[in-house]
Amino acid sequence: MRRGQVIPIKSEKDLLMLKRSGQILSSVMRKVQKSLRPGITTLDIDRLSEELILKENALAAFKGYKGFPATACVSVNEEIVHGIPEPRVILEGDIVSIDLGVNYQGYFSDMALTLPVGKVDETKKKLIEVTRKALDIGIKQARSGNYLSDISHSIQSFVEGYGFSVVRQFVGHGIGTALHEEPEIPNFGEAHLGPLLKSGMVLAIEPMVNVGTWECIIARNGWTAITKDGLASAHFEHTVAVTDKGPVILTE
Repeated sequence: MRRGQVIPIKSEKDLLMLKRSGQILSSVMRKVQKSLRPGITTLDIDRLSEELILKENALAAFKGYKGFPATACVSVNEEIVHGIPEPRVILEGDIVSIDLGVNYQGYFSDMALTLPVGKVDETKKKLIEVTRKALDIGIKQARSGNYLSDISHSIQSFVEGYGFSVVRQFVGHGIGTALHEEPEIPNFGEAHLGPLLKSGMVLAIEPMVNVGTWECIIARNGWTAITKDGLASAHFEHTVAVTDKGPVILTE
């Protein structure tokens, strides 16, 4: 975690706008999720995502961001994050991570989930379950008075307890009037370190979990992160507000 981080505190108006952005995103994600089946392509998912976001009078947060060419990040099996949609056909037994972001009137939300396609093997099924629960566990630590690394430590401890690994090269982040704000939120590390969490902070918490090694390589397209050992990876994410009454998920 970087020293000297200035973590923005959101106003009540900001939080209301971010909640609306998150509601749009979760609605889009539910519809995209229903479309997933064997035979669909990752490009089909991207096109549907963009169509649905535009229908909500919002913008795709990822498209054009640092040159990213698509609305959705669609990562299959051993792909961790930043999968670029293409005419790749999704097959029975695949697991597919869909990562989407929305820009609603200048307020950003970010969300990801990993889904099985048809019947998947037991290892992939367990990977998805553990990663989803790791996100829930991390979110519970996003409360006023906790340290930022309490989120990180809780995720790592839970994941490694099942023999899986957490990705080191990519982390969660603050979010609000920009897609990426301070702070960085690793999914690993010791507890009780880093800045104290305060009401009004908004965090995109996103465990990325691998069956094997945590190490990754970047594909020739310059974007897609792939597990170094070729084993499967899963990714879940919510945009979460820290409040005095506990964490509030904005993307549900």
